[in-house]
Order: sequence, then C-alpha cells, then structure tokens
Amino acid sequence: MADILTLLASGAEGYAEPAVFGLDSYQWVALAMLVLIAVFVWKKVPGIVTGGLDSRIAEIRAALDDAKSLRAEAEALRAEYTAKIASAEKDAEAMLDGAREEADAILAKAEADSKVMVARRQRMAEDKIAAAERAAVAEVKASAVSAAAAASKLLIAKAHDKKADRKLADEVISSL
Repeated sequence: MADILTLLASGAEGYAEPAVFGLDSYQWVALAMLVLIAVFVWKKVPGIVTGGLDSRIAEIRAALDDAKSLRAEAEALRAEYTAKIASAEKDAEAMLDGAREEADAILAKAEADSKVMVARRQRMAEDKIAAAERAAVAEVKASAVSAAAAASKLLIAKAHDKKADRKLADEVISSL
C-alpha cells in the first residue's frame, strides 16, 4: 500500500490510465452516452416518456376538472341545505307560534269550561239544599200532622164515649 501512496504522491509519472481497445475511460463514457442517446431516439423513448407525461397531465387535468365540478356540486348542495335550514327554522318558528296560540286557546277553553262547571256544581248544590229544605219541611209537616192526629185521637177518646160514636155513626148512615 505504501507503493501506491508513493506513486500517487509522486504524480502521474508512475500511474497509467486503463485503456480498452485503445480508448481511454472518458472516451468509453462518451461512446456509451452516444449509444444510449441513439437507442433512445431509435426506440422513440422521448416520445414514450412525453406521451406518458402527456397522459399523466391529461389524467391530472381530468382529476382537476372533476374536482372543480365536485366543488361546484358541493357548493350548490351547501346553498340548498342552507336554504333548507332557513326554511326549517321558519317552519319551526311557525309551528312554535301555532303551538303557543293553540295552548292559549286550550287554556282559555279550560278556564271557560271550569267556570261553567263551577256554576253547574253550584246550581246542583243549591238544588240539593232546596230539596233538603223541602224534605225537612215535609217531614216537619208530616210529624206535625201525625202529632195533631195523635192529639186529636186522644182528645176524641177522652171526650167521646161509645154512645157518642153510635150517634155519629147513625147520622152518617142516615145521610147516605
């Protein structure tokens, strides 16, 4: 290894470039590049590459166009749903107003019905009281009549005897 280092340090004097068929390495690289370019041109590689790139560009443009149309559709849907939401909010507000009006009407009807029911129950109570008063008056009259009849029976029993009864019975029979 020391020999290689001494050769390198001394310069190009002891070092020789490799050559094949009389061509140096830079000439081989140039020849390989010419062959590669000739193959590319002969096989139409640039056309294939540009064709592939063109098709990829077309795909990308189509994807961009699709994205634009999808965005337009999305914006249209967004506008539609925004309108639907606004409409739904208006409908909800209208329904809420209707429900409030209906609740007020139900409340008013319930108040009116309760007043009618209270008046009806009051009349029924007054009628029951009046009937109870009539029944009490009738009961008092009946007890007064039965007391008067019992008293008159006792008085008649004391004042009349069998002779007076016969006399009255005879008078009744003769009047017939």
